Amino acid sequence: MADSPSNESRLAPVAPSSRPVSEALLNDKWDRAISSAVIRGSLGLSFGVVFSVLLFKRRKWPALVGLGFGLGRAYEEADAAFKGGPTRSDTNGMRLVRS
Repeated sequence: MADSPSNESRLAPVAPSSRPVSEALLNDKWDRAISSAVIRGSLGLSFGVVFSVLLFKRRKWPALVGLGFGLGRAYEEADAAFKGGPTRSDTNGMRLVRS
């Protein structure tokens, strides 16, 4: 009974659903942008807190400036990734001038 043809037709393998390549690339870029924003923002905030405690008598603005620098750097990196511009490794240390 286990070898009957009706059971085989019900247990046919299902093809995995594949996303279009462009959607997968876009999802990867968003994942990298969000993770970069979280990491760089938290690093900037932590450096700001350290400088606030050590140098600025526990004021709030150094922590916010550090957070802003971190998020700004993450935004710049994500913007370059979405625009598809050359990365640092593509330029070989040369400055690119757009015409």
